[in-house]
Amino acid sequence: MTRSLTLLGATGSIGASTLDLVRRNPDAWRVEALTANCSAAELAALAREFGAKVAVVGDENCLPELREALEGSGIEATGGQQALCEAAQRPVEMTVAAIVGCAGLAPTMAAIERGGTVALANKEALVSAGEVMTAAVAKHGATILPTDSEHNAIFQCLSGGRIEDVARITLTASGGPLRTWSAEAIAAATPAEAVAHPNWSMGAKISVDSATMMNKGLEYIEAFHLFPVGLDRLRIVVHPQSIIHSMVEYRDRSTLAQLGPSDMRVPIASCLAWPKRMDTPLEPLDLAAIGELTFEAPDESRFPATRIARESIEAGGAAPAVLNAANEIAVEAFLAGQIAFTRITALAESTLERYSASAPRTLADVLAIDSEARQCARDCLENSVLV
Repeated sequence: MTRSLTLLGATGSIGASTLDLVRRNPDAWRVEALTANCSAAELAALAREFGAKVAVVGDENCLPELREALEGSGIEATGGQQALCEAAQRPVEMTVAAIVGCAGLAPTMAAIERGGTVALANKEALVSAGEVMTAAVAKHGATILPTDSEHNAIFQCLSGGRIEDVARITLTASGGPLRTWSAEAIAAATPAEAVAHPNWSMGAKISVDSATMMNKGLEYIEAFHLFPVGLDRLRIVVHPQSIIHSMVEYRDRSTLAQLGPSDMRVPIASCLAWPKRMDTPLEPLDLAAIGELTFEAPDESRFPATRIARESIEAGGAAPAVLNAANEIAVEAFLAGQIAFTRITALAESTLERYSASAPRTLADVLAIDSEARQCARDCLENSVLV
């Protein structure tokens, strides 16, 4: 049976992986809306290929190019933040929320408020606006399917189980490209070295987050909101092979783990087909060829990001949103050569110490906190020697 789909963030990596699966199953999906920040020519080509009813660019300056590229196609072309939210509100059976950053918060909320099924790939939705978003999910009866590989793995391991029977949830971390480096070498790491992830093909920002372990810290915050077992039942273990994506231990000490290749099409396929399964073009997992799976405890002396994230959860309120905003400013500064690698987490922690706000109650509150925290982080950069 054909199902309807809206993809928010069609030209990013999650969007490309999602459309690859849709392309391979053309009879299973009808594409309603596709969006991008700009990339008008690419978006128009995708809209034509998949027969979308509407294509939306978040940047209104790109709208004339989009309209020209879609001329004669019958596909509606719109632009701006309100247009993104209107696309998210269109009645479909599945919305994939893959817009990167806080720009994706309002469209994701619009999809949630419609009460539909949302495959959530926007990290900021739960890191910066966790309590606001989860309250909206409960109020509007929406269904959230986690698309991050770790959270999707947990979701799969919880299938058929009861949350009250969970003794512990373990998120696995690759450890990133600097995992075995000394503290001195880590301090001198270059952007090129930090983005050279050994297992995953990702953008520069998330690759740096993986190298600092902040990506796992932010996933820690997401897991706290997605799976209400309490902070004391969440933990992280470093697993360099990235074959086990997460584990759930039940109170009888039975542990379920989800294994798979390091390819985002696996968790995306899990969401697209839920509650069923679908084929992917990936090779079967060959454990004999892999040879061994190893595990180690996180080293929070060399990589303090997971500690900082845990403390942000404990602090609650605006702290996770502040952490996320400050980290983005810090990563930008590192990639621009303004600060050393180890100062990324130092800047994030300094911002948390200098800026606080009341717990956000609305999406507008979250966006205001995000903006103010970013400015505080920039002030810290300008007023401190962080090299």
